[in-house]
Amino acid sequence: MSRLELMQFSSRGLTPTNLHIRDGECVALSGPSGSGKTLLLRAIADLDPHEGEARVDGEAQSAMSGPEWRRRVGFLPAESQWWYERAGDHFDCDARHLLSALGLPGEALNWEVHRLSSGERQRLALARLLCGRPRVLLLDEVTANLDPESSESLEQLILDYRRSEGAAVLWVSHDRMQRARVADRSFLITDGRLEEER
Repeated sequence: MSRLELMQFSSRGLTPTNLHIRDGECVALSGPSGSGKTLLLRAIADLDPHEGEARVDGEAQSAMSGPEWRRRVGFLPAESQWWYERAGDHFDCDARHLLSALGLPGEALNWEVHRLSSGERQRLALARLLCGRPRVLLLDEVTANLDPESSESLEQLILDYRRSEGAAVLWVSHDRMQRARVADRSFLITDGRLEEER
């Protein structure tokens, strides 16, 4: 059984498509700006309108509430959102091991969000997401604001998470070298169609 299944699934500007991502598999997604990559991720996360069906571990998105679906399908946008002044107030698990893997000290949980760099925010946002142990990760240009060392640690943490949790990953990246490193398969959105790159 596939971890994530899209069946005749379509978002704005994307024709109905089928996609199956297995346990622990990473699928990369690229395409020109404005081709609908982010819209597709948001639709899979049930944040934007869509048609067709999505399933996680055989359970349909249409059969559960939005919050329950998003506990299973974690979406990390290019620009993360924060609600409280202190970073640690956004966490509901002991995240020190995650922070360490991302090159951040445990004290980062006490940092004020408005003082964080964009790279620190992004790494903390990934740790926050993984705290919930989602079955699927939807990643949207998550290393765009990171230096090479931080990008490497983030890639490694996601690989470790895939292996330990069996999570399926759909990763939007413009970086061809990154796609080659992280992905088992790669797809391209062109003219509203999702096509596998050979």
